[in-house]
Amino acid sequence: MIQLEEVCSSIDRACHDCGRDPSSASLRAVSKTHPYELVLEAYDQGQRLFGENRVQEVEAKFPPLAGRPDGMHLSLIGHLQRNKVRKAVQLFNRIDSVDSIPLMDALEKELAREDRVMEVLFELNSSHEEAKTGFPDDDSFFDAVGHLSSCPHLKLRGLMTVGPLGGDEEAVRSAFAHVKELYDKLNADGWKLDVLSMGMSGDYPIALSQGATELRIGSAIFGARDYSK
Repeated sequence: MIQLEEVCSSIDRACHDCGRDPSSASLRAVSKTHPYELVLEAYDQGQRLFGENRVQEVEAKFPPLAGRPDGMHLSLIGHLQRNKVRKAVQLFNRIDSVDSIPLMDALEKELAREDRVMEVLFELNSSHEEAKTGFPDDDSFFDAVGHLSSCPHLKLRGLMTVGPLGGDEEAVRSAFAHVKELYDKLNADGWKLDVLSMGMSGDYPIALSQGATELRIGSAIFGARDYSK
């Protein structure tokens, strides 16, 4: 039994605690390692936004895009290797983990071949941890923003980050606040971004207090993950 209703109620309380309207934040349910049957259970309870980490898992688990229920929206939130780009653009509605100019070019080439535009998020390594992916610093991030003029088939919708792993509350808050600053700067420059994806099962109240518009929550909804599968 999934815990979607309980998680949604907890998000509503966290929004009220930081003075936000609950409608200002969306939930993306992260279903990695869990079966498609649980995805459909969440869908039947009203959930529409889902996230997965691996191209291979989605290919094996989900039906093709055209065969999914109406309104189901699936984002790739894990690292995308360039040799998986062709499959990824066929399986996902949005790529949330764009983290390099070479990856942008690979996506642009594939999407141009199909003559279609795809929404993306830029991922930032806001905690500067070597094990994490994402643009490592502001300079590389702004270089990529400038490179978007060469990628007309990519539509930037917003930013994504993962908070410091095991970091104290102040470190998490600082990392999220910095990404919000970059998000606000781009909007001040006219980019019209509307997705700030940050906050997971362990730190989403902090993310909400720092302006997150989309939360990525998995284990709190679907239960512990079985990585042996």
